[in-house]
Amino acid sequence: MAQNAEIIEVLNDLIVINNDRLAGYEKAYDETNEIENDLRALFNTLGDQSRVHVIELSDEVVSLGGEPETGTMTSGKLYRVWMDIRAVFAIDNRRAVLENAEGIEDAARKAYEEALKSMEFPADINQMLLRQQNAITSTHETIMKERDRQRDIPKYPLTT
Repeated sequence: MAQNAEIIEVLNDLIVINNDRLAGYEKAYDETNEIENDLRALFNTLGDQSRVHVIELSDEVVSLGGEPETGTMTSGKLYRVWMDIRAVFAIDNRRAVLENAEGIEDAARKAYEEALKSMEFPADINQMLLRQQNAITSTHETIMKERDRQRDIPKYPLTT
């Protein structure tokens, strides 16, 4: 039972991280102009990915006899305030939003790395965490490529 409590705690931490991701991508969606359909679609997809992660993690918490977390971290809330401020003052809003998204993914990647190192999980939970971690790593690479592309284009159109 003590091991279940430890697993529940780690899974709840990941739920909070994914809630932060979701809130961050909702914020990023709001910060992009309507004409930037490519970014809006990307942020919607990543928000959906976070929702699925939360559902999967929550199901495991419940099956272990725990109560899933529902909130976000204070640091995530502060980060979203920083995103607001940065977007107001950024000359290149598209790149600023992508850089903020990269920060969201950096935090999620680190959380998953630490979670997987923290203990031995049952095989099914470990497999789920590795799958989610791989999705987040792929997302991070996608965002980095788009961000780098924006850095390389001094005068670029709003959409690609």
